Amino acid sequence: MLISLHVKNLALIEEAEIDFTEGLNVMTGETGAGKSVIIGSVNLALGAKADKEYIRSGAEYALVELIFGLENEAQSALVAAMGVKADEDGVLILQRKVMPSRSICKINGETVSAGQLRNLASVLLDIHGQHEHQSLLKAASHKDILDGYAGERLALVKAEQADLYRRYSAVLKELDQNSLEESARLRETDLLSFEIMEIAEAYLQEGEDEQVERDYQFMCNAGKISEAVGVVYALTGYENGAGTGIGRAIKEIKNVSVLDEALGSLEEQLQDIDSLLNDFNRSAADYMTGLEFDEESFRRTQERLNQINRLKSKYGKTISQILSSKDEKEKKLSVLADYEHYRQNLLKEKERLTEQIMEKCRIISAMRSTHGKSLAKEMRKVLADLNFQDVRFEVEVTACCEEFGADGYDRVVFKIAPNLGEELKPLQQIASGGELSRVMLALKTVQADKNEMNTLIFDEVDAGISGKTAWKVAEKLGLLGTGRQVICITHLPQIAAMADTHFVITKNVRQERTVTSIQKISGEASIHELARLLGSETITAAVLSNAKEMKELAVKSKKI
Repeated sequence: MLISLHVKNLALIEEAEIDFTEGLNVMTGETGAGKSVIIGSVNLALGAKADKEYIRSGAEYALVELIFGLENEAQSALVAAMGVKADEDGVLILQRKVMPSRSICKINGETVSAGQLRNLASVLLDIHGQHEHQSLLKAASHKDILDGYAGERLALVKAEQADLYRRYSAVLKELDQNSLEESARLRETDLLSFEIMEIAEAYLQEGEDEQVERDYQFMCNAGKISEAVGVVYALTGYENGAGTGIGRAIKEIKNVSVLDEALGSLEEQLQDIDSLLNDFNRSAADYMTGLEFDEESFRRTQERLNQINRLKSKYGKTISQILSSKDEKEKKLSVLADYEHYRQNLLKEKERLTEQIMEKCRIISAMRSTHGKSLAKEMRKVLADLNFQDVRFEVEVTACCEEFGADGYDRVVFKIAPNLGEELKPLQQIASGGELSRVMLALKTVQADKNEMNTLIFDEVDAGISGKTAWKVAEKLGLLGTGRQVICITHLPQIAAMADTHFVITKNVRQERTVTSIQKISGEASIHELARLLGSETITAAVLSNAKEMKELAVKSKKI
């Protein structure tokens, strides 16, 4: 259940807090007061696309926070399966902070992606927007609705079908990619053989390219290095170098060290310096010896480096990629060497998968037909409750064997005859706006009973209806709110009268700024709001009496 909504600096809302309840929560207000901003803020907190334009003028950011309470073990398990942790009381706090350059999403204080919020939304609530019923005009949506109604068993079979179709598509792709004429196959074979041999004869070793590069750079710089080290050797040596001077210094200090014991320490330090310098001089001489190499060694190193770089330019940026390329070419050459056998195996696999797919399609189609009849029966009952007199509603499932795909081969069409004497026709051909709204409400009602969705949100489900039909819709929403949470934005007094909890949304000017406010109302305030919705310019005693009577009738109908 959605426990509360907190909005700050969003569009016309400076800051607002709404504490929702169980049952039917209704929000009313003048056109343009900001009712749809409330639904927009919920969508935003559940991962909808964020735009800096949502931020209230003059504010640095916009913030939306939703607090949900998980209602049952099944819902908790679904949330946990998504890697989301509720607190010990089963509470989830979803937060979205929108800034000019980015947005930050959090669940119980832990940063998540907007995608994770969107996935979570499908478990927590179902939002029906103002124009969602227009999706019923697209026949493709009918199949999705039926499959959702059919539930987990059909979903499992469809998953198996999707896997079969994925493998089938991969076989088709492989057949297409390897469909070569004899002459082209021979050319491909010759090229692959040459490329494999070229790589194999190089005898490449992992990491060799880096070592050869280092050796080559060393050889290229050997002359310069040798000259510098030679100078260093001479300057630190014992032929007019530093070593000569230190030797003389040691001799001089030895001559006088017997005259003063303190000089013994200085003599020892000079001896250590002489020993270190001698070691350094020998190391420099050894290094210069290592710099010696012949022209043949340099030529071989250069040629090896050129060979490796040439192979890199053709087969991969690294030796590992070159060797992987060789493996792939060997596999392809193996296929071409026994091309007909390979192709026949692919054709057999295609035939085998086609048989399995068609069998799975038949199972899916049978399940859709069975659940289609059940859905149609439930829809007729709910539509009758929504003032469709003598309505006929059918779910037509047609198998199109030549059009099989990842979800089967069926075409699904909802057909309706809303009035007595009319023939059944596809829903999109005959339904008016008001009829589509009621059909969508009926579908939501049936689906809610099926999947036990705890929170349903309707944004102006009353579009295109009035009078007795409006009262029937109100009764259905009231019934739908029994045992679950329903949040509804409406302009109709009939629906507002049915509210268990009533919120009014107003737009006012405060300190020369337009501000949208949300207030929970009851009692006389609720009656006055019903009177306003009844459309009278002046709220007279008669209008208030009418509003009060409407509220009493709503309360009475909910007790029946």
